[in-house]
Amino acid sequence: MWFDYENGDQQELRELVSNNPEYENWFENIKDRNTNLLELDTQIRGEEYIWGSLIYQQDIQDKNEKNIFHFWISRDFFVLVDFDLSVLKANPVAIHKQMNQAENAVEGFFIILGEILVSYLQKIDGYEERLHDLLWEMKEHNNREILEKIYENRHELLVWKNLVVPIVELRFVAEEAYGREIHERTEFSRVVTRVERIRTLLDEYQHAIDTMVNLEEVVSTHRGNEIMKTLTVMTILFTPVTAWGAVWGMNFKVMPELEWKFGYAFAGVLILSSTVGIYYYLKKKGWMGDILRVKKKNKFFG
Repeated sequence: MWFDYENGDQQELRELVSNNPEYENWFENIKDRNTNLLELDTQIRGEEYIWGSLIYQQDIQDKNEKNIFHFWISRDFFVLVDFDLSVLKANPVAIHKQMNQAENAVEGFFIILGEILVSYLQKIDGYEERLHDLLWEMKEHNNREILEKIYENRHELLVWKNLVVPIVELRFVAEEAYGREIHERTEFSRVVTRVERIRTLLDEYQHAIDTMVNLEEVVSTHRGNEIMKTLTVMTILFTPVTAWGAVWGMNFKVMPELEWKFGYAFAGVLILSSTVGIYYYLKKKGWMGDILRVKKKNKFFG
């Protein structure tokens, strides 16, 4: 037996709460709750029950835009409060039929969890496509905007992980409450498989994102070093101009060069030869690197 507070008879739920103190405690704890919660009661053997709240949808951009439902699970029946099946874009008729055919309430509840995980997998497929596009965009047009997109994807990945973790915990709590025999239930096994599938995908995407971040850091460091190297080399190359310009910019009365007929030409040749000499000295030492090469399209370090 299962009961949906949103679509069912609210009076029936009130009677259920009023006739059972443990339900009333549950009902009081879920009022106005907007975070995950999971509790297990095993005081009476054979009458174990699980209750709590689960965030099953979360907007990537706004932390306050989320869907949460509350649940009570025993062997004989389960109760859902504020669960909106339309959010999952699933077939409600087919899901209700599945739950009515479930062998017990625990299996019926795991049908709901299975549908939630299916919706996750569908959205994760879209995330995979965006990540693939970003991978090539990073190579073709690498800039600060791409770095921003990488970190947005990393944030989205963390949101997905936070959605899956409570379901993973629910799986273990169900095992704790109902023993290893729950693994014989088809719907529980499906949830376990889907959870592992999602976690494997998220781990792989996490590895890809981390690799992209590391690559960005290496490229940024390399480019920063190249900029500093370029500025240093340019400073050294212009040192003769600065030095000789400072000498001839002095205002001493006795400066023989001012009277020379070819003083200007001499100064130009001296400055040029000094600059060229320093340039070839740096090049011979191998300190010029490739900083003067033109950037090439579609290259990380070009």
